[in-house]
Amino acid sequence: MEDLNAILTPGMLVRHPAHPDWGVGQVQSNISGKVTVNFRSEGKIVVDSHRVMLTPVFDEGSSLANR
Repeated sequence: MEDLNAILTPGMLVRHPAHPDWGVGQVQSNISGKVTVNFRSEGKIVVDSHRVMLTPVFDEGSSLANR
């Protein structure tokens, strides 16, 4: 399986597909398949990018309005 999380860079906004209640998170780092994300509602979480495919958020305003 291709690791599409490899494109995630610090500052990008993402959502965790299994935890929509965490809200939007900001990528802090992406090192060797470990993506550290600071989620507004959950705090700092380290995600194994080989197991979880984070969803990039390109337009936070429209994604929040469409929920």
